[in-house]
Amino acid sequence: MNERVKKLRKQSFEAEPSLSIERALIETNFYRENYGKYPIPVLRALNFLEICKKKTIYIGNDELIVGERGPKPKAVPTFPELTCHSVEDLHVLNTRDLQRYTISQEDIDTYEREVIPYWRGRTQRERIFGHVPKEWSLLYEAGLFTEFMEQRAPGHTALDGKIYKNGLLDLKERIAGELEKLDFINDVEATDKQEELMAMSISCDAAIVFAERHADMADEMALTEKDPKRAAELRKIAEVCRWVPAHAPRNFWEAIQMYWFVHLGTITELNGWDAMNPGHFDQHLYPFYEKGIENGELTRDEAKELLSCFWVKVNNHTAPPKVGITAKESGTYNDFTNINIGGVKADGSDGVNEVSYIMLEIIEELHILQPGSSIHISSRTPDKFLRAGCKVIRQGHGYPSVFNPDVYIQELLRQGKSLQDAREGGCSGCIEVGAFGKEAYLLTGYLNVPKILEVTLNNGYDPVTGKLVSIQTGDPREFKTFEEVYQAFLTQLRYIVDQKMKVSNYIDCMFAKYAPATFLSLFVDDCIARGKDYYNCGPRYNTTYIQCTGLGTTTDSLSVLRTHVFENKTFSMDTILDAVARDFEGEEKLRQFILNKTPFFGNDTKEVDELAVRIYDDLVDTIDGKPNTKGETFRLNMLSTTCHVYFGKVMGATPNGRLAGRSISDGTSPSHGSDTHGPSAVIKSLSKLDQIKSGGTLLNLRFLPSLLKREEDISKLAHLIRTYFSLGGHHVQFNIVDTETLYAAQQCPEDYKDLLVRMAGYSDYFNDMNADLQNEVISRTENESF
Repeated sequence: MNERVKKLRKQSFEAEPSLSIERALIETNFYRENYGKYPIPVLRALNFLEICKKKTIYIGNDELIVGERGPKPKAVPTFPELTCHSVEDLHVLNTRDLQRYTISQEDIDTYEREVIPYWRGRTQRERIFGHVPKEWSLLYEAGLFTEFMEQRAPGHTALDGKIYKNGLLDLKERIAGELEKLDFINDVEATDKQEELMAMSISCDAAIVFAERHADMADEMALTEKDPKRAAELRKIAEVCRWVPAHAPRNFWEAIQMYWFVHLGTITELNGWDAMNPGHFDQHLYPFYEKGIENGELTRDEAKELLSCFWVKVNNHTAPPKVGITAKESGTYNDFTNINIGGVKADGSDGVNEVSYIMLEIIEELHILQPGSSIHISSRTPDKFLRAGCKVIRQGHGYPSVFNPDVYIQELLRQGKSLQDAREGGCSGCIEVGAFGKEAYLLTGYLNVPKILEVTLNNGYDPVTGKLVSIQTGDPREFKTFEEVYQAFLTQLRYIVDQKMKVSNYIDCMFAKYAPATFLSLFVDDCIARGKDYYNCGPRYNTTYIQCTGLGTTTDSLSVLRTHVFENKTFSMDTILDAVARDFEGEEKLRQFILNKTPFFGNDTKEVDELAVRIYDDLVDTIDGKPNTKGETFRLNMLSTTCHVYFGKVMGATPNGRLAGRSISDGTSPSHGSDTHGPSAVIKSLSKLDQIKSGGTLLNLRFLPSLLKREEDISKLAHLIRTYFSLGGHHVQFNIVDTETLYAAQQCPEDYKDLLVRMAGYSDYFNDMNADLQNEVISRTENESF
């Protein structure tokens, strides 16, 4: 990396995350003056315009790509319309050891005086918790599931290439045309559409104002800049910001800045989960790169510098702060922007180009938390690109993860997407897939599948709290067959999923009604054509996901009961359940027998893999196809992020020998330490799951660094990936780090400040993780061979 990028990286790495109350103050004053004067969509758009007019503009030294959500790098605004933090929350955020956000006492006092009183009783969070039934609350508080939208807006949005062909002025023309076509006689929704379209047009104006304010500042800075080179750069920045996003970009620099203004607008309007994603950024940028190289206006080094500046910009934007259960389920600064690299084009041909390779170089050199990155390896992807990606993986930063377009395109086709839309799709956030630029695929929260089994084995009671939290499906000590156990588990599963879906559908309606995303709607087909919001049936496709965690733990626990209680009759159900209730205290001999004499998932063992398939298929059958509020359906994916650690904390011991409070298994990965036959056996076990039925599965593997030292080792890793994908695998990610290094980082964190590790769908700094998360990574099987 060059000197400019080194400076920007250092500044970003060292910047301390802080809370900014600026957006909250602007919004509160606006709502106080204007609530009730306008239809809600127009109110939201005018609120966005007010923020874009008044928020602090920041252009840092040496920056080429400009714009911050807050008044400075890593300054995160709050969103009181969704969740209004209490004074206690702000003090906790300011003082907690991990995921700390600094805030001055003066700002806390101002927040208490100006913001909190107005939003009391008006927030989305209060609407949600004021509505939910007791049955839902019992399950939620016991940790059977989580709810994403209790503090943040629905998210997981990725764009296609339309913003590189149409500026916001072009979109305003389209909106004007749709307004003229409205039929107020025959269309009962015409007035609602009018309000939404007017709001979209105002949102265009807001982003243009925001960009022009950057242009004005850059011009002013150029007048006083003593360095002629920097003064010229500032004038160029001004030129770029006066052109985009009002107009379609003309060159590589403008294309990157175009996306960045759209990204900033989206995460300023609302704080949607998993920020915003550019989709196939390398494919979108390549025509500008190719043109610039051919006409001599751009060099490869200049393109790399501009992209590196963009990378740093994303890293400046930490996730909005979380409190309560949401903080426990997702404890990270990472906001999950995921750059899809490679893959296929809309016509099905290979999507790799020179920009793809430049991006891999940047990932390897910058070694920063954000953005996330993923390489997409289809049967058409050249081995050269896969090997280049494997060499970056070898560095041990946890990036990039690896996805299989040949499988996820089939997943999207199964969900009803067109072939072209499916090919243009990919991953947003962690492992979940959707049709880029055409779909709202919203994640509602995690499902604790092992906890459902735990409640089943306690006849509806939560053994951790002693409360009756679910329906009673019979005393398992009286069950005579394994099938009785499984059917009771299935009955609990269906009941608990139904309870979650009822509230998820209510929350969807609340966002459509009170918090439309009128700016985001501009960039997702077919919101303008339908005159409907992103949260209200505007997109071409509308999918609602539930993320299931702990397949390995559930499978292994049921395998213990089937093998030792019902088949071999080695132990009684009483013996197993009593030992579990005591956290195996005084029963270590029994626990070791279970750990060493039970067929566990992840070892290519037929009978237990078939059990995993049965559980997975029943999860799909329970969730897939259930109606959401948008005329489409719920879907399943197998994602855990860090929630498998939180879920483990709210559970007692489980029959597979896992102790109380320990993490459950992540995604579709095997239980910790249970995969004893190597990674080849793991991928064979997972390949027995029909992953096309999901919207994403997650596999974590950890290798010793010594395993990837030689060129032939890179070939072996590439072959492992190709083999898994040929067997139907959706995703795989790697940690290349030994246990000794992880223990050393725990003992001397100051010596390992930039140690990145892969969690479950994203990477994080090891020393930004709490001890539970750190120990979860350490406990993963350390593979010494392929």
